[in-house]
Order: sequence, then structure tokens, then C-alpha cells
Amino acid sequence: MKTRLSFQKIKAVYFTAVMMSLFGYAPKAMAQTGQTVKNVVLVHGAFADGSGYNALYDILTKRGYNVTVVQNPLSSLAADVEATLAALDRQDGPTILAGHSYGGSVITQAGSHKNVAALVYIAAFQPDNGESALDWAQKLPPAPENGILPPDEKGVLYYDKAKYHAGFCADIPKEKADFMYASQGRFFAQAIAAKITDAAWKTKPSYGIVATQDKSILPEIQRTMYKRSNAKITEIKGSHVVFMSQPQAVADVIIKASKEVKK
Repeated sequence: MKTRLSFQKIKAVYFTAVMMSLFGYAPKAMAQTGQTVKNVVLVHGAFADGSGYNALYDILTKRGYNVTVVQNPLSSLAADVEATLAALDRQDGPTILAGHSYGGSVITQAGSHKNVAALVYIAAFQPDNGESALDWAQKLPPAPENGILPPDEKGVLYYDKAKYHAGFCADIPKEKADFMYASQGRFFAQAIAAKITDAAWKTKPSYGIVATQDKSILPEIQRTMYKRSNAKITEIKGSHVVFMSQPQAVADVIIKASKEVKK
């Protein structure tokens, strides 16, 4: 009887070990090598802050993503890159790094971080090494609605209040546009003029969102940059703040990236 019980115990232990290997360890190993990237870091551009990502944040977090919003100081490209790298350091693994407008320069420089799995450019600049966002902004004459003013005596750029709604965010309510204008940070011209030294899109997969009604960065400029980098391009009908007016469409691109660059 004792021998029989011992044999049954041995069978139970063996069965447990097999089941753990099949349904415990194996799925875990698969998750490490094939799961969807679940971290997202969002970088804002000029003339608005990270609060504009609120709707996009809500959509992504409800889908199970861990979302971090960087608040750029906008004092220099180096300072904004430092803030973004600090956010990337805090991620627990592969991360989708997304940037809007001037934030595209920031993610281009910061995107070589080991945690970055892919880059998403949201109506954003995508310079190469030796280029700046300003270089690309000057490729074509600005739209009549564009209201970026010359630097003031301290080297700070602001957006013309009279043109802010039409030129920056025409497809959101004017009341919200008025608040965004009032809360815009100081954007130093040296930031937009700074040259890229380590363009991450050369080694990381990139996705480019063209805002087809953009009056701040012309759609033609966006398409040209994205085609050069072989980015996967998605065109969305929206203003420069397409991530606010069309948050679901922008979220879809980020989600697509997270699934296509499995780690």
C-alpha cells in the first residue's frame, strides 16, 4: 500500500511538472519574446503642453497600455531630450515613443534609448543628422493661417493669438483653443534650430501620421520627411493637433506599432 501511494505521488509530481512547463513556464517565455509592447511615452511639441494628450491617454490606458506623458521644458533640444530620456529610463521594457510637432525632433534624438521599440511621429518633424526642425519648417512658404511669431528679445517664440485657432487647432472648440493659447509655455528658438546628431529612425521602425489639414507643418513637408525615412504613413483628416481632434485614429496607429514591433 505504501509503495502504491509513493508511486501515485510520483505520478502527481511528474504530472504537475509537465503541466507547469506547458501552461506556466512556456507562456511566460512566449510573452517575453512575442507580446505586444505595452509602454507608451508621449512627447508634446511647442505652443501647447502635455495636457493635450488627455484623450489619447484615456484611450490607450483603457486598452491596457502604460502611458507616460513628458512635460518638456522647451528651453533647448538637449533639455527636452533629457526629460524624455528620464521618462524612458523609468519604463520596465520595450516602449513606443511618440512625439508631436517639434516633439518629433525630441524623439528622433532620444529614440536610440534601449527601451524604444518604435517611433511614432504625430504631425511631427523628423530631421536627419545635421538637420533641425527649423530647416524643415522653411522648406516651403508657410500657410496664411500660420501664426508663429519671430523670437522676442529673449529668444522665445510664441504663436499669434489672432491666428492660434485657425493656424494651430482649427478642429477643436474655440474655448479650448483659447485656454491652450493662454497656457502655452515659453518655446526658445534655439530648440527648434538645434541640429540632430543621432537620428533614431535610421535604426528603429517609424510610423508617420500626416495631418491633412495642418497649417503649422504643411502636409507636404510631413509626407516628404516620412517617405525619406521609410516610415509607415497614415493620413488623418485633422489640424495640427490631430491627436486632440482625432484621438482614436492616432491611438490606432500607436496600437498598430505596438503589435508590429513585438519584443
